Amino acid sequence: MHTLQISPQLPAFSRIIYGAWRMNDASDTTPQQALRKIELCLDQGITTFDHADIYGNYRCEQLFGHALALAPALKKRMQTVTKCGIMLKSSAYPARRVKHYDTSAGHIVASVDASLQRLGLEVIDLLLIHRPDPFMDAAATGACLDALVASGKVRGVGVSNFSLPDWSLLQSAMQQKLLSHQIEISLLHRDALTDGTLAHSQQLKLPVMAWSPLAAGAVLGDGAAALRLRPALARLAQEFNVSPDAIAIAWLLAHPARILPILGTNNLDRIARLSDCLKVNMDTETWYELWTLAAGTEVP
Repeated sequence: MHTLQISPQLPAFSRIIYGAWRMNDASDTTPQQALRKIELCLDQGITTFDHADIYGNYRCEQLFGHALALAPALKKRMQTVTKCGIMLKSSAYPARRVKHYDTSAGHIVASVDASLQRLGLEVIDLLLIHRPDPFMDAAATGACLDALVASGKVRGVGVSNFSLPDWSLLQSAMQQKLLSHQIEISLLHRDALTDGTLAHSQQLKLPVMAWSPLAAGAVLGDGAAALRLRPALARLAQEFNVSPDAIAIAWLLAHPARILPILGTNNLDRIARLSDCLKVNMDTETWYELWTLAAGTEVP
């Protein structure tokens, strides 16, 4: 498995990241089954795992932690990303009147402490603010993130789904550098490639993490763009002896911005094949062929 060194203060991340957001949606949510998924990832070199406090209605981190309790030695072989800031209106917090964001220092610290406890870890490798908060006090949030790194509870911090002005505002209030940006990118969601988001990350020499890299399965669905893509994905899948979804992920990996796709599935067979996308060597013309099919028109 290829790895990327996002920052000297972080361990190297695997080029493919396993997303744990669906772990609590599986038919079997025992710690033993969760451990099997973790082991399948580690066996193929997928060592970085993406979480958020809210995933699975606040249950996925705990399920993951219970799985690691069965094999605690695995903690030394992995890197952990988690996120905070979204306040769900859910059965876990019945007193909340409305879904909202909270990027106050008090909430961020409490969320980190809760994530560490649920995951059974002593340190989080990368903490992300999950969504831009229109009510954020940048000075207070930035100072809190700096203090968390200084405390040793987290090794580094970043953001998710931020606009460039939101990134700049928070960064201006911090001594630590924001180390990564997690955004939606796929063949069906290409805005980041043209709106300056990826250009900004490349300028800073920071890889981005791509959530929903198959557009929640729509890349392989029956929509107009997916139907245009289907023959080319099938042709390339046969050429490289992989599945069509591996080609769609390889399209992201081919980009010079060093995108780290986050892949989440509960199917053990699919988990065992997540690294197949690394077998694909995609040239520039093929990359643009898929772009053109997805867009339904050639580039200007």
